[in-house]
Amino acid sequence: MKIKTVFTIIIAVFLLTTVDANCQVKINLRKKINREANRRANKKADKAVKKGFDVLEKGIEEAVTGKDSTAVEQGQAGDSSTAQGQAAGQADPADVKLPENKGEAMALVWSKYDFVPGDKIIFEDNLIGEKNGEFPSRWDLVRGNSEVAVFGGENVIMMRDGAPSIIPYLKNPGQDYLPDVFTIEMDLYHPGNGWFEIYLYDRKNQKDPSPTGYSYLRIVENEYEFGQARSTHPDKSLSNKARWFHISIAYTSGKLKAYMDETRLINIPHLDFNPTGMTLYTYHAKDDNLYMLKNIRIAEGGVKYYDRFLQDGKIVSNGIRFDTGKASLRPESMGVLNEIYKMLSEHPGVNVSIEGHTDSDGDNDFNQKLSEDRAVTVMKELVSMGISADRLSSKGFGESMPINTNATPEGKAENRRVEFVKSN
Repeated sequence: MKIKTVFTIIIAVFLLTTVDANCQVKINLRKKINREANRRANKKADKAVKKGFDVLEKGIEEAVTGKDSTAVEQGQAGDSSTAQGQAAGQADPADVKLPENKGEAMALVWSKYDFVPGDKIIFEDNLIGEKNGEFPSRWDLVRGNSEVAVFGGENVIMMRDGAPSIIPYLKNPGQDYLPDVFTIEMDLYHPGNGWFEIYLYDRKNQKDPSPTGYSYLRIVENEYEFGQARSTHPDKSLSNKARWFHISIAYTSGKLKAYMDETRLINIPHLDFNPTGMTLYTYHAKDDNLYMLKNIRIAEGGVKYYDRFLQDGKIVSNGIRFDTGKASLRPESMGVLNEIYKMLSEHPGVNVSIEGHTDSDGDNDFNQKLSEDRAVTVMKELVSMGISADRLSSKGFGESMPINTNATPEGKAENRRVEFVKSN
């Protein structure tokens, strides 16, 4: 009975295609069958393509508007449910497999690095004392999920999922806390897939100050983008490579420079807005595509080195960095050392005493020895660059001469310093 009914319907359809044109009913059975066959054959492929275009469209919208168009399962950006960053069925921190850390040493080859960090610390977080698996205490959450993890023996901020976005936890965050001259630094582990963004305003407490919406530096593997300004690192082998690298941003009264490791990639002479804060964000963080951060610092810039040397008789620098508890120089120290070398080369009559200082963490005797060793390391580096050893000497004062409180991370950061003092 059912077969007969189907056959009858098919005959009826066929007859409809042969009726007089005046009936205005024209059905092309062959085309209809072909369309249905194609629809069913491509159904699964269409689903996959649609999913891919959904992701692409979100990325395009964010690139054009500078706004986050992504709604994760927890809610929209700024919702209380999103700010908590907890989703049903979320993986336990112990289940997240961190990528392999080979611990490759970074060579001091940054001979052309001209970034000099600010000398007054606005915000500092080296994550010392933070508990694994907890949200980092010096930060506030805008959305997604971030937490403290241990990677390569050091605490890091692990950005996991939910399009994570974090901001410094400061008093009065709605106010403009970035001065006319400032620097931002951090170490970023990029998994080699997707992008990471540094917004120059607080996306939770401040309004976007840019009239064009381009208020962020985007890091795409080995490339920087800031609005229409784009530049790729000359080392093409870094593309799609998971690695740590050092981010440095210098802003001076409208002019912005951004560095990837030792290479300056962005140089904007006139920014179209006034930066007011900082937000760190990535849409692409997943448990199998982790982004990690450490050694984050915002600082206010100061007077040029030689002018400061003439005025005060010394240069105080907390931009010379060492590995924790060691006297080994970190590569980003070369920006300061290159400036000191330039000053000493241009003024051959100037001699300096290189003096190391620490914060109060740890044993007094250890800090004393550490400060002495660090001063010697700096002196040897300047000698290797071409400054005569006869013009240099070194001393260490440990924790005995603080210039700020040791009760805050920012104060400790200023106390960990190297001074270049004019000598006879």
